[in-house]
Amino acid sequence: MSTHQPPAPTASARSVLLTLLGEYVYPSTDPVWTQSLLQAFALVDIAEKSARQALARASAAGWIEGGKEGRQAWWSLSAEGKQLIGDGSRRVLGLLQNAEEWTGGWLLLHVTLPEARRADRLRLYRLLHWMGFGSPTPGLWICPHLDRADAVAARLQELGLEDDTLAFQAHSLEVGIPQETLVQRAWDVSAVATHYLELESRFASLRPRSAESHFQAHAQLVNAIQRLPAVDPGLPRALLPADWVGTRVTARLHELRQRWREPAHAFWNELGGNFSAK
Repeated sequence: MSTHQPPAPTASARSVLLTLLGEYVYPSTDPVWTQSLLQAFALVDIAEKSARQALARASAAGWIEGGKEGRQAWWSLSAEGKQLIGDGSRRVLGLLQNAEEWTGGWLLLHVTLPEARRADRLRLYRLLHWMGFGSPTPGLWICPHLDRADAVAARLQELGLEDDTLAFQAHSLEVGIPQETLVQRAWDVSAVATHYLELESRFASLRPRSAESHFQAHAQLVNAIQRLPAVDPGLPRALLPADWVGTRVTARLHELRQRWREPAHAFWNELGGNFSAK
């Protein structure tokens, strides 16, 4: 089992903000009113203080750009914010499709950082987990998705960790521990399965009736789906159990997402979220 397996994430104001912008604004260029965002935050149990902090931090990070029209403040997605949301959407779509035919190739990273650089180490671990890496032994990270090599290189450069990293592409040999054991050590697959079952239990039992309850259920479901890459590495089918529960549950979650989408978006427009709806 991986020594760096993160716990299942909980919804934060930051992740909810990305959900609201990614689901109800993107890819439109229309700005969104601050007050409408605060109302939407409240409906999914995010306090106003936390919501305003999330907006300020997203602005500081360059994901959103703000302005005013009269006495009302607004925000719009920046080019960087659109790229962030687009990248996340593609990662989630990959979990749904899971159609990759694995060629047996691995990306390997060996990173050693001293305790004095603990903050850098934690940022690196979060990044690698999000990108689908697992750690079968301390310092070694593996990923079965060779097409992520360029993205990993770019992020390591952003973190200033090139001089601390050894990077390779490799194929397994018929020596050493079996591949099934390697996967078990690198990823807690049973914990991922449990997370999927908990999501299914939580959302499949919901029966939204009103426009507001549709919005609440839809926004919370989309948020949970968008955070799946922090839990599920998206392993190719060849490395997963034959009856992998994630395939069934992911399809069910996206079915509910589509069922609730229209009334949820209608409610968002009633809030006056976008300028065009005001």
